[in-house]
Amino acid sequence: MTTQKDLSYFKIRLQELLNASFPERAWDKHFIEQRSQVAALTYEAAFKAGNSISHCDEIAAIVLFEGLQFSRFDIIFKVICQEFDTLMADEALRPFALQMLQVCEPIFEAYDTSDDFASTTDLNYLYTELTGTIAIWINENGLQ
Repeated sequence: MTTQKDLSYFKIRLQELLNASFPERAWDKHFIEQRSQVAALTYEAAFKAGNSISHCDEIAAIVLFEGLQFSRFDIIFKVICQEFDTLMADEALRPFALQMLQVCEPIFEAYDTSDDFASTTDLNYLYTELTGTIAIWINENGLQ
């Protein structure tokens, strides 16, 4: 497996994650290129050090997805799907979540949403605050 092939592989993996869970970063070509290059170099170094291919993949994935374990978009989408799905058609859920990402941005500033945030008790508080903010926004603006 050449470094160039590895680089393409890592770019695709990262782009898929960003498209699904970090749409606000999916356009950031510099970030994607830089992170993919570091992951490819990490994979290559791990391989040269004698690690198995699966272990090399694990090591490179740590680098590739660092800081991308908790998704603000995913939690907003979850809130909308669980609390407001009866208010709109299924195909409107994701676009509405994208819209709410900007609306809810100030709420996230009160939380340390690092990679392990999903396993903290603060996640429940965040979920409640997001639900309230989205409900207020819908009441004030209606669904568009």
